[in-house]
Amino acid sequence: MTSNMALPFSIVIPTYNEAGGIETLLRALDGIFKDYSLDGEIIVVDDNSPDGTGAIVDRLTQTLPVKCLHRPGKLGLSSGVIDGWKMARKESVALGAMDADFSHDINALPKMVEALASGRYGLAVGSRYVAGGGIANWPRRRIVTSRVACWLARPLTKVKDVTSGYFLVRREALDGVTLDPIGFKIGLEVIVKGQYGNVLEVPYVFKDRIVGESKLNQKEIWNYLKQLRKLYSARLLPNGAAATPETS
Repeated sequence: MTSNMALPFSIVIPTYNEAGGIETLLRALDGIFKDYSLDGEIIVVDDNSPDGTGAIVDRLTQTLPVKCLHRPGKLGLSSGVIDGWKMARKESVALGAMDADFSHDINALPKMVEALASGRYGLAVGSRYVAGGGIANWPRRRIVTSRVACWLARPLTKVKDVTSGYFLVRREALDGVTLDPIGFKIGLEVIVKGQYGNVLEVPYVFKDRIVGESKLNQKEIWNYLKQLRKLYSARLLPNGAAATPETS
């Protein structure tokens, strides 16, 4: 790592029934922060998990760089990320999101921080679909669904993994931007609407969750299609088109 890695950032982890692995993830992230001297803050947004996820996080706030936002019910991943960003410390230059189930490789995070710290990029996306990235342990049907979802968004952006939920974006890139996601694809909103300039896709291998249940279902697939429709409609409005960012 050659760039200044002291870039302050806050990364949000939305949770619902993640008690089986949340402590392991938070301790692993703390280890990454220490190993690479990262100035990171973790914000867990828990939707009143009946398995006690929120209580576990509350206990860990005493020793780890984490705080927990408790919401009254299952309000959704995307709104959880947005609510988490609202409580990010003021000194954080970048905001991000990742899943709670270890499907997102935490070892890619230092490269994402470095990309933003370099000043060349305003957005870093953990990507399965660039050289060095990939997917492990997924059935062919899910891989095809993911690929088709990315293909459907190609006219909106050159980002290859547009459905990624693992990213860091400069806070200023979201100033004045209205995020209105449907379902759990908050990354799609940020990629299409954010004013971040250049984007770097950092490769990682996606691994299916070890514990808990996947949030993907037919309802979320339908929500994704509705979200795409909204984004395409916005581009057709007068002055609605935005420049396509450079990718690397």
